[in-house]
Amino acid sequence: MALSAGAIVRLLIPCLKLPLPAPPVLPGIIWIFRVYIGGVIYQQLISGYFT
Repeated sequence: MALSAGAIVRLLIPCLKLPLPAPPVLPGIIWIFRVYIGGVIYQQLISGYFT
């Protein structure tokens, strides 16, 4: 279902002349890095409290 939804959205974006629904490259990479680091810190905090 997700694949078909992605394909439909991919076909509709150029037809409706909409901008791509994605962040610019550098801010997107920074955002992914921050989410990853936040997950690592969260795991460290949780393992510190429960060990």
